[in-house]
Amino acid sequence: MKHGKKYVDSAKLVDRSKAYEAAEALDLACKTAKAKFDETIEIHVRLGVDSRHADQQVRGAVVLPNGTGKNVKVLVFCKEDKAEAAKAAGADYVGAEDMVEKITKENWMDFDVVIASPDMMGLVGRLGKVLGPRGLMPNPKAGTVSPDVAKAVTEAKAGKIEYRLDKTNIIHCPIGKASFGAAKLEENFNVLMEAIVKAKPAAAKGAYLKSCTVASTMGVGISVSTAKFGV
Repeated sequence: MKHGKKYVDSAKLVDRSKAYEAAEALDLACKTAKAKFDETIEIHVRLGVDSRHADQQVRGAVVLPNGTGKNVKVLVFCKEDKAEAAKAAGADYVGAEDMVEKITKENWMDFDVVIASPDMMGLVGRLGKVLGPRGLMPNPKAGTVSPDVAKAVTEAKAGKIEYRLDKTNIIHCPIGKASFGAAKLEENFNVLMEAIVKAKPAAAKGAYLKSCTVASTMGVGISVSTAKFGV
């Protein structure tokens, strides 16, 4: 794969043989984000678990103190008695059968987060084949199945992100925008990493945090030391 001049110039700033402290790595990620748009800074954490085993799954959600910098569109499935509260909390779309029909018939997907009250999961289950592969299916562990849909909406709008293992035992998450600067990104980074460490399965053996890399959307991967987290 041939990289452009900006990428090649950025790569010269990064020592590939070094694991940087988080503050320095994030400062570098911001400096190497040279695209014409405000690049997202992402974290990629490889864990010493086997995602094929149910007792070694790592999944959860955390509210980033400085948000993600993205305007999140929220769809809520709830009964009429909770609809007004969901809208007041900032939900972009609220409904039930009508929303299921819109998604199935019109292939409508203009939302980033789906929240449902527990009594609506039978209905939302019909959308499993559509929402599941996109990682949008509401889940109690992620706080997107909740009796308090208004609170769930508020958290989603405030920058709540879900983290989960992929098939290669890596967690990929956005932690903000390059315009945030290293200090705000580091706060978000630490909150997410502490949540991942807390979620360590009892069945995990050996080193838990295998590697950690941060990168901007179009930028270079920068290795981060995880020594301070001690697992």
